[in-house]
Amino acid sequence: MSNTDNDKKFREMADAFIAEANKLSKNEDLGMVSASFLYAAARFNIFLVAASSGSADEFASKKENSLNALMAEFKKMLEDHFENYKENFKKNLGR
Repeated sequence: MSNTDNDKKFREMADAFIAEANKLSKNEDLGMVSASFLYAAARFNIFLVAASSGSADEFASKKENSLNALMAEFKKMLEDHFENYKENFKKNLGR
């Protein structure tokens, strides 16, 4: 699969998660939807670290590096999206 295919697949998966969050947001508190979305992402990412570990000890040894890498990536994504909304506030919110 090419990088273009991977990028497309990545966007499609992200859009599917966002669509589900948007669906839930119609009947639920936005803060609750956001918190549950973050919780699910955290849980899945730690599952990924665990699944790539051969033992509980190996998993435990990955804690600091894994948390630092995940938090750095999440911070970068937040910064990118913040800039996007800053530049396209009316368009992104439809107002």
